[in-house]
Amino acid sequence: MVRAVRIGNCSGFYGDRLQAAREMVEGGPIDVLTGDYLAELTMLILWKAKQKDPAAGYAKTFLTQVEHVLGTCLDRGIRIVSNAGGLNPAGLAAELVALAARLGLRPRIAHVDGDDLIDRLDELRAAGHALAHLDTGRKLADADVRPVSANAYLGAWGITEALRADADIVVTGRVTDASLVVGPAAWWHGWAREDSGIHDKIAGAMAAGHVIECGPQATGGNYAFFEEVTDRRYPGFPIAEVEADGSSVITKHEHTGGLVSVGTVTAQLLYEIGEPAYPGPDAVAQFDTLELVQESEHRVRIRGARGSAPTDQLKVALNYEGGYRNTMTLVLTGLRIEEKAAWATQQLTDLLGGRDRFAEFDARLLRFDHPDAATNPEATAHLRITVKDPDRRKVGRAFSNTTMELALGGYPGFHTTTPPSAESAYGVYWPTLVPAGEVRHRVTLPDGTVRVIPHSSVTAPVPAYRQARVPEAGGPTRRLPLGTIAGARSGDKGGNANIGVWARTDDEYAWLRGYLDVERIRELIPESAGHEIRRYELPNLRAVNFVIVGILGDGVASATRPDPQAKGLGEYLRSRVVDIPESVLGR
Repeated sequence: MVRAVRIGNCSGFYGDRLQAAREMVEGGPIDVLTGDYLAELTMLILWKAKQKDPAAGYAKTFLTQVEHVLGTCLDRGIRIVSNAGGLNPAGLAAELVALAARLGLRPRIAHVDGDDLIDRLDELRAAGHALAHLDTGRKLADADVRPVSANAYLGAWGITEALRADADIVVTGRVTDASLVVGPAAWWHGWAREDSGIHDKIAGAMAAGHVIECGPQATGGNYAFFEEVTDRRYPGFPIAEVEADGSSVITKHEHTGGLVSVGTVTAQLLYEIGEPAYPGPDAVAQFDTLELVQESEHRVRIRGARGSAPTDQLKVALNYEGGYRNTMTLVLTGLRIEEKAAWATQQLTDLLGGRDRFAEFDARLLRFDHPDAATNPEATAHLRITVKDPDRRKVGRAFSNTTMELALGGYPGFHTTTPPSAESAYGVYWPTLVPAGEVRHRVTLPDGTVRVIPHSSVTAPVPAYRQARVPEAGGPTRRLPLGTIAGARSGDKGGNANIGVWARTDDEYAWLRGYLDVERIRELIPESAGHEIRRYELPNLRAVNFVIVGILGDGVASATRPDPQAKGLGEYLRSRVVDIPESVLGR
């Protein structure tokens, strides 16, 4: 039997902890060092960098991290696998060669590409592919926009092929986050697409990859029940020990901060997902089949994963320039806050020539104020006004300077959080699908050989999801915050927000799944009014997942709400006071 492969993560986003690579390599034994840099917003950031320098387009911090650890990795046989290549994996591979030469080292370097479809969009549309938005169904051709980036989510077999060619470093463009774990697991254990049960194995590795992709969110960071995290040092980054059958143990190096528990792993499994059938380019993982077991301190096993064949399509992340935006925040103090906000909004729109002058005018009153406040700041609220338009002149100083005209002629106590500001460009995220056969997944091996990685020859639709209506529990209740018994983790998927809510006991979950239906979410989260809400159950995780469609507008780069990635939405839900049965509370 081949032992489990130890895969350690050192990055959850572009800009994450720079020392994490060194800490992971020097903190204990690992076989593979991975790093995830490509959030949806990152592709737009990398495109902007490439406009200034055509040789750019990759995560430059990755080079610094590699410089810290390359010699040690080569000495110990640790492979490095990362999607830091972004929009220019070949360019990053060349920079790694130059970096290694400066260090007097000669690693074998491979890169994976073929995900970039930006130059083929006209060809794809001419072939009859509408590139319709996944949520709205709107066709890209109807949107009258020109995308600046378009990247298909590739799978893991290109990474596997590179490692089988003895690559020390593999850098990729847009692959799925989980592929950074699936690829090394398939290489280490000798998996083949024709193997019996291969989709179950891949599904298990996908779950492990999904858990460790966001770094310390799996080891106590951003954790709802943070009172359980008794070691408050910065959490150690996560490690997935993936077995030959696809099961895994999530852990971290000894003597590092944080916590690895069933709770912290559950939270991360629920992060940024939709229905329990979690689609990927190499398999569809059934997250509602996963079982979690606390084997020992800081060691949680994920087992029981079931998978099915992938679909015949790949997800594509497009970004296009939406125009320009500007925001001014007015501070309102003391009495009659709502009247002051209405007056300020009306005055400003009159001075600007009306709301219709802009493509979008968004005014939000954010209430932080308290009656008879003990301090001045506690008596304040914010009126946050954002304007958007293709014409940068409208939303630049012409807008922010006009806002300041209210200073001496508006509501009492007028002041702003910032001086007048200039406009900034914003992007729009457009998720879509293309036939997998239209994407040429390539790997360039260390010897320069280029191989094309075909999509799976076996495909199938995503399994249908069904759930039964569960009656709400009765009996005496107490008014308490939902978070008394329920954890939550929320995040963004383009313009959608997901909130995964879980319980720690069977009794709590029995009540939770009956209580939290779609209408209850509308009641507890008033901002969800007017949006489609999708509800899914994951009984093995004692969890219910909600997707609020479109609440984030056109994605983080375009969203006008104060929390554009919905990071705090789950904690807001937990703060709502509800009627919890005393039988569930156990006291």
